[in-house]
Amino acid sequence: MELRQLRYFVAIVDHGSLSRAARVLHIVQPALTQQVQQLEEELGTTLLHRSAQGMQATDAGRIFYEHALAILKQVADAKSAVNQSTNKPSGTVALGIPQSASGALAFPLLSAVRAAFPDIVFQLTEELTGNLTEQLASGRLNLAILFDDGQLGKFNTRALVEEDMMFITRANSQFSCKKKSISLAKALQVPLILPSIQHGVRPRIEQVVRDHGMKIDQVIDITSIAILRSAILADMGATILPVSPLLAEIERGEMRACPIEDVKLSRTVSLCSSKNIPLTNAAMAVEKLVIELSRELVKSGKWLGAEMLDIQP
Repeated sequence: MELRQLRYFVAIVDHGSLSRAARVLHIVQPALTQQVQQLEEELGTTLLHRSAQGMQATDAGRIFYEHALAILKQVADAKSAVNQSTNKPSGTVALGIPQSASGALAFPLLSAVRAAFPDIVFQLTEELTGNLTEQLASGRLNLAILFDDGQLGKFNTRALVEEDMMFITRANSQFSCKKKSISLAKALQVPLILPSIQHGVRPRIEQVVRDHGMKIDQVIDITSIAILRSAILADMGATILPVSPLLAEIERGEMRACPIEDVKLSRTVSLCSSKNIPLTNAAMAVEKLVIELSRELVKSGKWLGAEMLDIQP
């Protein structure tokens, strides 16, 4: 198996066409077809099939595609690590961030990396927590923002902030808390719109509820934070979340965040990297910048409901 075969296969999947991939790769189509056939013979399985939509990966092909991406990324990182300077880091850095944390970090981080490291190609991926964990473990991501649920032992982990979760409704909602705070029991009496179990925040909420001898009776499971936001604005119910994913709506007065008075409901936001794949100089520079930026956002009050943990940059 050769690296060029991995690149060829990835290009076909990405472009959905042998002819388009051949043009991008600057090789003739028969040669591309031959390389894919050799790859399939070596693996003993079919990786691609034709459909009305073009060339598509089979089930085995989709699995192989993920591994091929990870391998190609690690090779690129290795080359970058050899060639780059510690004074002027360059190369590609891929960082994953959960949907429920992107509101606080994503745009400030994009701006900060562009300003501080113009030679770094920064790839910011927003995904479900479970997907980020898999991509970080496989090497497709250099860094990931994850929530410490006690299952991060396989990664190098640096705790960033502790985020309080609040009871959030539409402004003037029928479900709004009547006082400045609300008890967990009362919060659980209204229909709750919560991220699905694949989100790192949901297991934390359910664990705290169980620990206090309660249960969630009325829940609407939604995978997308964008759809969850729309459901709250439509006054279909309330949610229990950190402020960060709904920060813009709260600041505009479209939503109201109410503290939970009798239970400490929070999550630890951590910056993680692989224990097995070393960070490039560029990735280490971004890692340090994430820590510094988190401190600035908390100190300035722009990361609402967050408390900086005692870590060294």
